Amino acid sequence: MARVLIVYASSHGQAERIAQRIGAVISEAGHRAVLRSVQAPGVGAAIGDAQALIFGGSIHRGRHARALEKLAHDSAALIDGRPNAFFSVSLSAGGDANQVAAASRCVDAFRVRTGWHPRSVALFGGALPYSKYSPLLRLVMRFIVRMARGDTDTSRDYEYTDWSAVERFASEFAARLASERAAAD
Repeated sequence: MARVLIVYASSHGQAERIAQRIGAVISEAGHRAVLRSVQAPGVGAAIGDAQALIFGGSIHRGRHARALEKLAHDSAALIDGRPNAFFSVSLSAGGDANQVAAASRCVDAFRVRTGWHPRSVALFGGALPYSKYSPLLRLVMRFIVRMARGDTDTSRDYEYTDWSAVERFASEFAARLASERAAAD
């Protein structure tokens, strides 16, 4: 059984929900999943205690949270020395090929800025929680989504996350972790 630290940056809750689902699947596979927000006190020290790491976060304004980038940058050597993965959450990841390519470019930029090259990466569609947005943000998001020909009815929320893909990502990580640990024994 490995201690897997899952560090996430979430603005409106979808990346956190994805991290929770990943943690649940990893726990079901017999590992100990520990979730921490990138903003949590002591998260940097927790990286040193983990046997495996998964980082993830949402994309806003074309990039991941600066705190997540900084933590990954500052801990890149430590992360690289352990089984690791990265997940990225965005509206683009749930879209057409051009939108998915845009989400991939954000992950590429994350790699460049942090110097960390995760062993595996997953892109997950996010959500449009219009009900959680301030009136101004709701208006801005509706405009952005309209330009992308998306869902603009602000009287409801939309979820684009493929939960089966999230569970597959977590299951594959847990399986790789188990096989690496077995090979080391």
